[in-house]
Amino acid sequence: MTSSRSLPKRLWYGFLHVTCRLLAVVAFRIRVEGRERVPANGGAMVLSNHQSHFDPVLIGLACDRRLNYLARETLFGFAPFRWLINSLDAIPIDREGLGLTGLKETLRRLKQGEMVLIFPEGTRTHDGEVAALKPGFSALAKRTAVPLVPVAIEGAFDAWPRRWMLPGLATIHIRFGEPIPPEMIEAFGERELVAEVERRIRACHALARRQRSLAEGRGGDEVMR
Repeated sequence: MTSSRSLPKRLWYGFLHVTCRLLAVVAFRIRVEGRERVPANGGAMVLSNHQSHFDPVLIGLACDRRLNYLARETLFGFAPFRWLINSLDAIPIDREGLGLTGLKETLRRLKQGEMVLIFPEGTRTHDGEVAALKPGFSALAKRTAVPLVPVAIEGAFDAWPRRWMLPGLATIHIRFGEPIPPEMIEAFGERELVAEVERRIRACHALARRQRSLAEGRGGDEVMR
């Protein structure tokens, strides 16, 4: 599908994607596993655990395709940051969830064949572990019939836990799991779907943590590829 965005917006996203990816490799020696599992085209929901403020950027860098991001309405109150997230076409959400406007816009973009990143835990982890998922994404999944792509990030909590004002440095690993296809989503009930997504995210997280530990044991010589 051809993007409806203006050429300047597409160029701006591409510039940030390349620049931030290079910075992430240098600063965090980021490694990505399973990128080939991300659908090459068509709509998809990317569902990730949530470790730090970095996470939307890092997951976006790990995807070769453009990602759509959700941003709390309060973030639009700070003018410089409002300009940045508007330039990236972020979808505003209220503090309790998507809200009607955010829900409609997310549905629209998914049906247009775009990818949307959602953190179904609802907030950043307090201890680096994957928390229980909230079920809000399941209604979107049922209505859009797009694949769900589980992904886990490991190391971002060590770089910027929620109790820190400023970030530090840490090795970061990201792992994508096998997508859940629409026909499987349709066969699941809501609780079953949430449980299956959580299982896959936890499995990705465990593998990412193991790979990170092994890489650091080798001196951290593995980087994004």
